[in-house]
Amino acid sequence: MPAVRHLPTSESEDLIALTRELAAKELAPRVTAAEREGAFPREVFATLGAAGLLSLPYPEEFGGGAQPYEVYLQVLEEIGAVWASVGVGVSVHALSCFPLFAYGTDEQRSAWLPGMLSGERLGAYCLSEAHAGSDPAAMRARAVRDGDSYVLDGAKAWTTHGGEADFYTVMARTSDDGARGISCFHVPAGTPGLEFDRPEDKMGLMGSTTATVRLEGVRVPAGNRIGAEGQGLSIALAGLDAGRLGIAAVATGLAQGALDTAVRYAKEREAFGRAIIDHQGLAFVLADMAAAVESARATYLSAARLKDAGRPYGREASIAKLIATDNAMRVTTDAVQVLGGAGYTRDFPVERYMREAKVMQIFEGTNQIQRLVISRHLAR
Repeated sequence: MPAVRHLPTSESEDLIALTRELAAKELAPRVTAAEREGAFPREVFATLGAAGLLSLPYPEEFGGGAQPYEVYLQVLEEIGAVWASVGVGVSVHALSCFPLFAYGTDEQRSAWLPGMLSGERLGAYCLSEAHAGSDPAAMRARAVRDGDSYVLDGAKAWTTHGGEADFYTVMARTSDDGARGISCFHVPAGTPGLEFDRPEDKMGLMGSTTATVRLEGVRVPAGNRIGAEGQGLSIALAGLDAGRLGIAAVATGLAQGALDTAVRYAKEREAFGRAIIDHQGLAFVLADMAAAVESARATYLSAARLKDAGRPYGREASIAKLIATDNAMRVTTDAVQVLGGAGYTRDFPVERYMREAKVMQIFEGTNQIQRLVISRHLAR
């Protein structure tokens, strides 16, 4: 059954209804084949953009929906419940737009942001490197000033939409001054020297292309730098708090989808003369799954409401990401168990949900990093 939601306005209720309709009509019929074939669903993002679902947390003046994060994240959850790859993609796209929106000049925002938010241009976010995942300050990719341009060299690992995006938000080192030596750049697809490795052969999220981005003498105008020189890491970290909430919402949707599938199966499957949901041992497993989904939702919404109120929410974002993704791993694993042997086959989607849940504990900061962030807040 769909999640029961308490939404702040009638407009937000309409948004959830629209998202559920699009998910049922546009996402659900494609997800199984696309995930098995590893096909990137570019047209789906165009559809979501045309419906206004890629621009919800941004102002109306740029074509955004001017929705609070409390609403945006619940829309993202609804997408994630049907197709996690697309939910992750929407979250990453929003993250790739954030530096421009928050730190760009009026001229930059006017030139680039409308196309990004409309779905015409899909984004990618280039922060991690092969040796600098949890420690972005150790990055080695460089941007060297050359007259009115910067020349970028290096490699960015684990880039969602790598080779598929229309623009790349790239963090690169402009000096050797540690964390203060990193800057942020807007790099359009097609720029000479921008190359991509073969997509990663992943355990799950096969509909989400992940690839290493190669920067080989990539020249961009100095006007493509976002924010001040040396401000890049602070820009990146500011965006990651919101990105962690996005992943928390997608993970909660994934868990909800697994719970829904398990409940339907448990109502239909019989053992010893009655539906297996009527056997207490299995019914209690389902009850624990439901409690995990609801607690994850409450946790990310609590953090979102702090963000909407303009209050600090970094610790709460890490807690939400930790709780939601750990719960998603547990719920999807239990969903496979509820379905028994059937759950271990590709005849049902729960084996895919379980594979997809694992990476939720890893990207946007591993859950070990989230514990580090939370403990540092406590020590202050």
